[in-house]
Amino acid sequence: MIIKPKLHIKVKEAPTAETDHSKPPLKDIRKLSLEELKVFFVEQGEKAFRAKQVYEWLWKKSVTDFEQMTNLPVSLRMLMATHFTINPVTIAQEQISKDGTVKVGFRLYDGNLVEGVLIPTEDRMTACISSQVGCSLTCKFCATGYMERVRNLDPAEMYDQVVLIDRIARLTYQMPLTNIVYMGMGEPMLNYANVLKSTELITSSEGLGMAAKRITVSTAGIAKMIKKLGDDGVKFNLALSLHAANDVKRNQIMPINESNTLEALRDALKYFYQKTKNKVTFEYIVFNNFNDTLKDAEELYRFCKHLPAKVNIIEYNPIAEAEFTNAEEDKISKFAKYLEDRGIVVNIRRSRGKDIDAACGQLAIKERNKE
Repeated sequence: MIIKPKLHIKVKEAPTAETDHSKPPLKDIRKLSLEELKVFFVEQGEKAFRAKQVYEWLWKKSVTDFEQMTNLPVSLRMLMATHFTINPVTIAQEQISKDGTVKVGFRLYDGNLVEGVLIPTEDRMTACISSQVGCSLTCKFCATGYMERVRNLDPAEMYDQVVLIDRIARLTYQMPLTNIVYMGMGEPMLNYANVLKSTELITSSEGLGMAAKRITVSTAGIAKMIKKLGDDGVKFNLALSLHAANDVKRNQIMPINESNTLEALRDALKYFYQKTKNKVTFEYIVFNNFNDTLKDAEELYRFCKHLPAKVNIIEYNPIAEAEFTNAEEDKISKFAKYLEDRGIVVNIRRSRGKDIDAACGQLAIKERNKE
């Protein structure tokens, strides 16, 4: 199978208005905890309860302008504007697929771009969000893997993606978001602390109040961080992008496997389950003439039988950088049946948004910083 060379794609910074470079940039107020906000207000001679009011405006009502905090005195809003800023994520571009999927290009405060996706069905609205600008893992079948990793997203930038995709869902389909998957650009476990903080903001009663069980975080497989998820007692769901249950094959398509072998991953997943009692989802793209035989299915069964789990078989979505193709329908059906006959719960996930490069594995910034 031919793999085309990695593309080195850098995202340019958006042009900005002239600023006074003699002054340091203001800190984003959303980087402060509730306790830090209390300390600030008390030091400024204000009442401590103002912190809770501001925190609610930021994380429950999702405002991105101090002037929108209408129950605060004008003097207090001016005080915050003097000391802080808010760096919101904005929508740079939207595309809608013929199947109703919406791909969103998000512009970050520094001009970088990431992508997210709204996946609508009759009974759910799912937001697929990004955790990094680019990615460092170089998975051979994934468009983001051919970009360079520029930086991690902070918790507010992941939170904002959820808020903006929810608004699109309500406007376009008159339904709120029901599910969130961290399956966009980047490897969430390489942005561990920020990802966990973002899930706290999304699930907290002081934030968006979404149930943790409605959130799935997907990883390419970093064993020590999977164990850390167990130690931290996370409530959200965990998905492992597996795609081969054979070290030789997995090394070919996912270089991360060379330092995180299947044995190490299996041990980490067992540990995660013991700590959280959360079932694990294995994501498995079936590539034509690579990992689509019954022998591959047997290897997958042997890997996932050690803990309560389900398998999502995913159609492959071609990208220009690699020459993989999707397995034949008959092979996919036989592959799934082999697992089902042995008691494994299997779902076959059909591609959504393929015509706008919004399907699984296709997210990459192709048009950057358009004026």
